[in-house]
Amino acid sequence: MTNRKAASGNPGFIEQVVLLALMISMVALSIDVMLPALFEISTDLQAGDPNDRQYVISSLFLGLAIGQLFYGPISDSTGRKPVIYFGFALFLIGCLLSVFATSFTVMLIGRFLQGIGAASPRIVTLALIRDQYEGRQMARFVSLVMTVFILVPVLAPSLGQLILFVAEWRMIFIALFLLGAGTLVWFGFRQRETLPRERRVPLSLGRIWHATKEVIMTRAAFGYTFVAGLIFSAFIGYLTISQQIFQDVYKVGDMFAVYFGALALALGLSSFLNAHLVIRFGMQRLSFISLLSLTLLSTLYAIYTYLSGGIPPFWTLLVFLTALFFCFGILFGNFNALAMEPLGHIAGVASAVIGSLTTFMSMGMGTMIAQMFDGTLNPLMFSLAGLGALSLLTMLWTERKPRRMDGGV
Repeated sequence: MTNRKAASGNPGFIEQVVLLALMISMVALSIDVMLPALFEISTDLQAGDPNDRQYVISSLFLGLAIGQLFYGPISDSTGRKPVIYFGFALFLIGCLLSVFATSFTVMLIGRFLQGIGAASPRIVTLALIRDQYEGRQMARFVSLVMTVFILVPVLAPSLGQLILFVAEWRMIFIALFLLGAGTLVWFGFRQRETLPRERRVPLSLGRIWHATKEVIMTRAAFGYTFVAGLIFSAFIGYLTISQQIFQDVYKVGDMFAVYFGALALALGLSSFLNAHLVIRFGMQRLSFISLLSLTLLSTLYAIYTYLSGGIPPFWTLLVFLTALFFCFGILFGNFNALAMEPLGHIAGVASAVIGSLTTFMSMGMGTMIAQMFDGTLNPLMFSLAGLGALSLLTMLWTERKPRRMDGGV
């Protein structure tokens, strides 16, 4: 496929990768930076059940899922930049609400607003990338963005822990506010509009409905969206209870941020390798190998965990999670690109539908997995194995001909 980037050199390729990675990472940053503070937040704001602290994470994902339904279609009509401005404004308001929260309910409302706001740069940025790239070049760009993006889970928990050493948890939300405001200013001054007026379309419910039908009826788009939702459910399940696993089960204390960041390096390394390998081997082959590996590893380790009484030796968990994250790094960028590939003519609404479906699935199933936490790793590990197997079957179905569920090609 050809590279359709405009001749403008402002911003340059590297700067754009870093800028867009930072924008997409606002969601991950909003989660990972506060993982070390979940216990303090739930205690200070008098949450009930120990598992209630998980809602600080899931409430953000709920806002993210809802927000994605609207931003993409609106950006097809108004352009990409105005919608991103609006989303950042909501995100900053949500940060301030969390800073001044005096109850757990107010905190969850603030997190919900942060999710709705962060949905804008998260989803519209994908459409912005699709405006400029397609095919394997798009997969390469997305993988490079993911490589920079992975610095967030590597560094964010340590940043959160560092803030807790010198201040209370509210300072974490102040830091989020400042970073969001700075990113907004950088984007506003440096990123050009990628959707010219002649390519914009009027906003209408009819167009959104027909575009949604096209996403659902296109086998590749629907299939890979479903697979992405399953895989992301597994990731969200782990992410939501990671603090409880490391600090409550294995008693690692302040080292949680170090272990969490070190494991994220595997995801970053695989994303970097994917950016180079995808041009040579293609997205489908790399994704299938990674998904098969993930399923086999998860199944074997689930059995081992059960035989170990639900709490396997810590070093074996680290080895397993490193391998798991390496597979995740290959799958995340490729599945998004595969789902978007046949939908370039409706990139905005397509990215909205795909992102929203993926997030709704992952939020619901990931929260269910997390709520099953019983002090052992059994629920998580058997969930990983089951979701891996279902994802593998779905991918095989997706790659069967015809490519369209309505009989088209």
